[in-house]
Amino acid sequence: MPDLSHSAALLKAAMRRAVLAQRREAHVARGPKAAAALAHRITAELPTAGYCIAGYWPLGDEIDIRPTLVAVKSAGGDVALPVAARQGQVLIFRNYTPGDPLDSGPFGTQHPSARASVVAPDVLLLPLIAFDLTGQRLGYGAGYYDRTVAALRIERKILVIGVAYDEQEVAAVPVDGHDQSMDAVVTDRRTLWFNSAAKP
Repeated sequence: MPDLSHSAALLKAAMRRAVLAQRREAHVARGPKAAAALAHRITAELPTAGYCIAGYWPLGDEIDIRPTLVAVKSAGGDVALPVAARQGQVLIFRNYTPGDPLDSGPFGTQHPSARASVVAPDVLLLPLIAFDLTGQRLGYGAGYYDRTVAALRIERKILVIGVAYDEQEVAAVPVDGHDQSMDAVVTDRRTLWFNSAAKP
């Protein structure tokens, strides 16, 4: 019997290489303009005031969501950033006010210090490498977000939103048993809902 998990891993690795090149081109071509458009789209279409929205600190040529975090805070929302624990564990989220100093984390990440309070987000904005029109997400392969989303969905209702450039769309993301689907993807040009029941 073929090893389906191994086949999926090989397909994911090949897809990462191809889409990362496309993402890099999009980032160079319109990075700042895309960041501003993303902030406008998210604050216009997602609940903000009174909600806790967890983002992330962008790395490399990921679409820059820092203007989004500023806009969410200005609109009356609370902002959080993830903190990575040891490999195999779930992320925790700590309160963040744009402009706060950040500590360095694994893989080049930045996160609030241990003095910042741990919070439970209502909306989770996910970085990604690729997405498809069924709501599947291709990440970096460590599994942090899949484990975290699975754990959060057991505990409470949470809105899971991927953020990306349009160029990161693919025909089909290879999936295996632990992959968690997204409720929507927001790009600088579109909002794509995959779970109509989750739509605010």
